[in-house]
Amino acid sequence: MKKLLFSSTAVALALTLILSGCSSKKKASSINPGRKSTATGITYGKKSKKGKEPEGLQVKDFKGQPAGPNLVFIEGGRFTMGTVEEDVTFSRDNLERTVTVSSFYMDETEITNLHWMEYLHAIQKDSSQEFYETALPDTTVWLNKLSFNDQFTDQYLRYPGFRFYPVVGVSWVQASDFCKWRTEAVNGEMAKRFGDKTKTAKNNAKGFGKKKKGEPVAEAPTAKTGGRLAIESGNVLPAYRLPTEAEWEYAAKAMIGTQYMDENQSNQRIYPWDGSSMRKNKGKQKGTMLANFKRGRGDYAGIAGHQNDRGIITMEVYEFPPNDFGLYNMGGNVNEWVYDLYRPNSFQDVNDLNPIRRNDFLDEEKMYDKKNFNSLIDNNLRVYKGGSWNDVAYWLSPGTRRYLDQDSSTATIGFRCAMIAIGPKGKRKL
Repeated sequence: MKKLLFSSTAVALALTLILSGCSSKKKASSINPGRKSTATGITYGKKSKKGKEPEGLQVKDFKGQPAGPNLVFIEGGRFTMGTVEEDVTFSRDNLERTVTVSSFYMDETEITNLHWMEYLHAIQKDSSQEFYETALPDTTVWLNKLSFNDQFTDQYLRYPGFRFYPVVGVSWVQASDFCKWRTEAVNGEMAKRFGDKTKTAKNNAKGFGKKKKGEPVAEAPTAKTGGRLAIESGNVLPAYRLPTEAEWEYAAKAMIGTQYMDENQSNQRIYPWDGSSMRKNKGKQKGTMLANFKRGRGDYAGIAGHQNDRGIITMEVYEFPPNDFGLYNMGGNVNEWVYDLYRPNSFQDVNDLNPIRRNDFLDEEKMYDKKNFNSLIDNNLRVYKGGSWNDVAYWLSPGTRRYLDQDSSTATIGFRCAMIAIGPKGKRKL
């Protein structure tokens, strides 16, 4: 009887383990799709009998979207977009509304002079002289008949001491062209690293790889136009671009740092940090400025020996503390171009999921009558945000916005790039 009871118990335990094993079986996902299709049962990438041509859909290994150089992952979510402090300019062009932004990537710093020099070097080799000249920043933005800033005209872009200062004097159009070049440059580099490998040395005569007999040799990457790998490989990044106004504002506020439980936030933010003060309120650096801005009329940095914000003009991109997303200088140093076309009524003509104004839909250019000088608004105005070394603290609030013609540039506007985050967040670094 005891043996029978033990036997029954063992069988029950075995069945329990089998059933629990079945229930805990991992479901297919983008990262782990399995060996067979969950729709047809056909094995992925099955080879033919002759071993020459593969059969079935080729499903490459995928470990998640690579994080491109200098990019920080920004987890999307809901936030209150718009001005949160008194509208001292009475523009009423960015009233509060609740929107949701999808997850994306953003540069942790502004694009620097060194990055731009790399861009100029590349296009000088591969593009026409005419395009190269259109890519040159306007260094005359430093000139002022009543200020002796002439030295920055010659030195700021090219002198090694300014390498990691933000590039300025670039228009919205030039910044957009940089994003396109960067997309091709990064994906071209990935093609070199992740291109197909051969198992023989047959291609040595072509100049690829080492000439040691029998060693695997790197072939020219299997690529589409521009040296880019096929998108199905997973080793290709989406396009770099300028962030939308909503993305930029969401990333600047970094409200993730104010959460304490179950989607509750302890406070709103006027600036990219907590509180209404421009100074650090605790720690060893207590009392020091948190951003590079103009403190008052004629006061750009403080007095010698203790220049509180350490920047009479721009400063290096890592000089001030990052916000809670790990982004540097989202307030101060330089203003930054965003993708959006400027319209004063954007807050009304808004989609509450990933809002953007890319053209004059629902708010046509002809309504503003620029031709008869009744307005400055047309389809060439682009939004810029963030405040700069030459701005008072008011403009450092992420909800404030200004505009400028997309072909214009100043000594106070730079930019950083953004990129969509696709599928599961990967941990890959390039």
